[in-house]
Amino acid sequence: MKNENRPLADLMRPQNIDDVVGQTTLLGENGLVRKMVDNQRLSNLILWGPPGCGKTTIARALANSVDMDFVPMSAVFSGTADVKKTMDAARINRDIGRNTLLFIDEIHRFNKTQQDTLLPYLEDGTVVFIGATTENPSFNLNNALLSRCHIGVLQSLSDDDLETLIERAEKFLGIKLPLDENARKHLAQIADGDARFLLNTVEYLANANFSAPLDSDMLDGVIQKRSPLSDKSGDEHYNLISAVHKSLRASDTDAALYWVARMMTSGQDPMYLFRRLARFAMEDVGLADPNAMQIALAAWQLYERIGSPEGDLALTELVIYLGTAPKSIGNYRAQKAAYAVARETGSVPPPKNILNAPTKMMKNLGYGDGYIYDPDTPTGFSGQNCFPESMPRQKFYYPIERGFEREIKKRLEYWDAMREKINSKK
Repeated sequence: MKNENRPLADLMRPQNIDDVVGQTTLLGENGLVRKMVDNQRLSNLILWGPPGCGKTTIARALANSVDMDFVPMSAVFSGTADVKKTMDAARINRDIGRNTLLFIDEIHRFNKTQQDTLLPYLEDGTVVFIGATTENPSFNLNNALLSRCHIGVLQSLSDDDLETLIERAEKFLGIKLPLDENARKHLAQIADGDARFLLNTVEYLANANFSAPLDSDMLDGVIQKRSPLSDKSGDEHYNLISAVHKSLRASDTDAALYWVARMMTSGQDPMYLFRRLARFAMEDVGLADPNAMQIALAAWQLYERIGSPEGDLALTELVIYLGTAPKSIGNYRAQKAAYAVARETGSVPPPKNILNAPTKMMKNLGYGDGYIYDPDTPTGFSGQNCFPESMPRQKFYYPIERGFEREIKKRLEYWDAMREKINSKK
């Protein structure tokens, strides 16, 4: 084993693009980064991807591939003064015929002013800039900076990519890891696309002196599993809750259960999920199954009272109920239509026949004249018009032929026919 006081992940970092594992979209034939290397001309670049997918590695390999000085910075520990000092050094470097690649990790941590500091140096070519971020650049970086950079999207490494890294690590270290064949595959799976986690684990296993090869269960017992990605507030958080909603809307109940499980196993606050699911019951199930809102509130309350792990079943039951419920946005569309007409018509008054007349003056003005008390009619329906007298009748709510709304549709059609019949006799 190499006796250097550096992590294995750093010791094994590829020195050129051809040795980088994965990311074929960027590094393969006609890929954005591959074209830069082939043309020996780098452009400013933002590398966006999850932890451990190779952002820093690609930046270093790019600098080596075109023989540029690589200057790394971290937006967590650096500020405007550090950027200016680096740029001054890069200008001196350029004067002696050397080009500089400035790499800023966690670039989304720079505020607007700090990001703006980079702009003139990118304009005059003082440096080639590569920024790395785990956050969506369109949300976290200035438009001015984005307009001067290409965006390279990186993916988590596949299990095959990670198994390739295990083989490389064994060759680099000159050992065979103490794992049986299933445990080797399991190690790649639990690394969850993160090469850094994988290589740190390999380094631990290589130095642990186990007396016999580990199986998958034994491996789980000796290492800390990597939690699935879910940052509770960033891109991955919103990606996962979007997956929950879209799966429920598609009545793909099993997929919805999976995405909820992903959120829960990564430490998501259950109250956030219950709030979003109650919203789904109201907006997406709606009157196709009015019980959905009651089930959502009951499951939410039950979890608050008994907690985890027993209360987790209430969450699962709610997901299954919503996933299998008929879906309708009839109430949502009705609300939008009614609000639009209300804004257009302004302050037209209600018809006087449906207004109360608590005073003599109001009675003299005709308030309540002609009002019919519907429950006291033979059919329970009077057909009287409740829209403003100056406004034609409107249709806002169109129930669908699914779930409980099928029954609502029958009622509305019955009353519409009765209203037409009553009004035709007037």
